[in-house]
Amino acid sequence: MPSILTSFAALVLASIAAPLVCSTAVPSPSTLRSDISLLYNNDLDLTTAPAHRSALLISTPQFHWDAASACEALGESLLPANKTFFKNDLVPLLRYQIFQGNFPSNQQFWVANEGPICQVVNAQGVVSSSLTCLRVLPALCTQSAGFHADAAPETSLTVHSGELSITGFRDQTSFRFYGIPYANPPTRWEYPTAYSGSKTIDARSFGSQCVQAGSTSGSEDCLFLNIWTPFIPAPSSRTPLKAVMFWIHGGAFTGGTGSDPTFDGGSLASRGDVVVVTINYRLSTLGFLALADGKTNGNFGIADQITALDWVREHIAAFGGDKDRITIFGQSAGAASVRALMGSPKAIGKYAAAVPMSNLAGANYATTYSLYYTIPQEVSLVADPILSAVGCNATESDALECMRAVDPHTLVNLPTVARFLVADGTYLTSPQLPIDGSGPVANVHTMMGFMRDDGAAFIGYPSNGNLTAGLLGASLNITVVNNPLFPEPTSPNATLNVFNVTARVTTDVEFRCLDQATAFSGITHNLFKSVWFYEFNRSYQTPGFDPNFPVCEAPITPEHPLGDTSQEYFKCHSGELYYVFGTLPANRPYRDDQDLPFMQRMVDVWSSFARTFNPNPDPRFLAARGFTSTAQDLAKESKWKPVTKANVHGSPVRELQWDSVMMPFGAVEQCQFLGFPLTYYG
Repeated sequence: MPSILTSFAALVLASIAAPLVCSTAVPSPSTLRSDISLLYNNDLDLTTAPAHRSALLISTPQFHWDAASACEALGESLLPANKTFFKNDLVPLLRYQIFQGNFPSNQQFWVANEGPICQVVNAQGVVSSSLTCLRVLPALCTQSAGFHADAAPETSLTVHSGELSITGFRDQTSFRFYGIPYANPPTRWEYPTAYSGSKTIDARSFGSQCVQAGSTSGSEDCLFLNIWTPFIPAPSSRTPLKAVMFWIHGGAFTGGTGSDPTFDGGSLASRGDVVVVTINYRLSTLGFLALADGKTNGNFGIADQITALDWVREHIAAFGGDKDRITIFGQSAGAASVRALMGSPKAIGKYAAAVPMSNLAGANYATTYSLYYTIPQEVSLVADPILSAVGCNATESDALECMRAVDPHTLVNLPTVARFLVADGTYLTSPQLPIDGSGPVANVHTMMGFMRDDGAAFIGYPSNGNLTAGLLGASLNITVVNNPLFPEPTSPNATLNVFNVTARVTTDVEFRCLDQATAFSGITHNLFKSVWFYEFNRSYQTPGFDPNFPVCEAPITPEHPLGDTSQEYFKCHSGELYYVFGTLPANRPYRDDQDLPFMQRMVDVWSSFARTFNPNPDPRFLAARGFTSTAQDLAKESKWKPVTKANVHGSPVRELQWDSVMMPFGAVEQCQFLGFPLTYYG
């Protein structure tokens, strides 16, 4: 029985250690004096997500009543004991905390009382009564925000970074901060300036998308970014920060937004244990116009991306992210952006890894994404027609001011728009990424690849079964006709036979050949810390981009009314996005028993690369997280091996499918014939 003096001393100590909590204010790690982690065992299964629960971890050890107060400040309570939840979800979540070294293996955590008795739980899910409530332990709180729930006062949280106070919210999967301005509202055709506006930012709703064709909702005030994170550190935290995945959306440099639900970062953040950032950047003529006036030099959208990267480097630690472990990744025009940043003196050194997905390079539509115009070329081909269309005289000194008076939506809907990167001498100093070793290239870990039939979405479907006509219609070389390197199928569907050839050749000349040549040259010249190369051979097409429907869809049969993925179909551009982000929506059902586990595996692969610069998930990580199905599936496959000088003529490519295998670079003879050999870049 403690003495009165001992009890009084304990109470004094408790009052000193108690967090400074204000029940009416939005809580923050500062007021709670603790890191806050959102623990969610994310299996990515939308059909069961509403039945799952998550929990909040207050990591600073404190007395029981202080822990209860901290939970209350978050609008929650200490976590009630629940045998099913504790066994199925909480155990792997706590086991992972121990795996990370955040707690010792025998750590106990405060949970809700059993009557007047204080209770604790350990990492094995065993609940026991505490001999005293005067111990100091980390605590587990309920987390009542639902799956994809909107922001609410009771689920809000404020993060402080420098002079900024940024209020976001949580849902079932992660903490979310939307619409954070990373730059001041831009002046049209001037380079961005770092954000210097209000220091109090409400980040509970998305900012406007940038002005773009086909939409009237965009704004020129659109330079916002979004953050998803499983972990908010206290200002004095010693808990290791997490890898950051910095996403640059595609859309031909004319469309897209970081708030697209396909790019929702909650699944990557919660399952992959990373911090996800998506950004907006200026598009079309507003983002890429160059004029012959010596000051309007284009690449404004690229400058926006770098300014966003600068903001992330300055502030991401407050959101649990490590500025020295940033992976920039993007698809299509986003991949072209990543490639540009890999050669930009303004960006090199600001990230640790790069993942260009389906980068366009080579012939036809793909040319300008990786081979940049000079400013005079851009002016002649693009700017002059734009000036003429809006009645502005290119020879007059006030041409720029004349253009600034034109409605932005008019500019992005003209027959000709500026959507090209240019070698401006500042942001891009070479006509292409100098992977022959002749210029600066970011020496970072790199993972790159393409969809097996990436080009199928960039040509029209043939109107007849004549291969020559089909090749001409797709602006392809007619020497492909009767060429044994490009055999034409002989099925009864003559137009599909032609499309098989035109889609394959387009994939070669716009994606495969020069993406493979990039990896080959990068290894030859020792430019990158590591190179991992893939070909994606399973897809789920996004409804918003499904050209030549239904060729990019798995065939529907009586036995497979949602699509038979075991049959051949075209694995088209953008078909990997749902898998990589783990965002297959409820209106896109699982076609078979492989869609969900394949999506789990791809999220695990992409986040593994971000965390470790190796796309092979660590079996210990998978075991600690309880991702047993991914672990079992991957154990059946060979390891993904990087591209090296030793295997570059062997099997350096990962064919991502069910089951994944290593294979040689594809269509090497065909690429040679088409003028884009492996040695194209020297």
